Amino acid sequence: MECNVGGIDRGIRVIVGIILIGLMILLGLYSQLIGIVIGIIGLLMLVTGASGYCPLYKILGTNTCKTQVATEQK
Repeated sequence: MECNVGGIDRGIRVIVGIILIGLMILLGLYSQLIGIVIGIIGLLMLVTGASGYCPLYKILGTNTCKTQVATEQK
């Protein structure tokens, strides 16, 4: 899988993912629809940040990853 999420983008995604999941837990929203949506979005942000690959970026043709890093992960 090729890298299409750059370093700063990855860091932001991980931080936002952790914040969203934390909010869902702290506010007790895990049993309500809005909490489930927030949790799923947070999990997606966390996974795409950790893996460096975003399927939506692939569809849109976006790449924030530097080319040297992208070729190293192939």
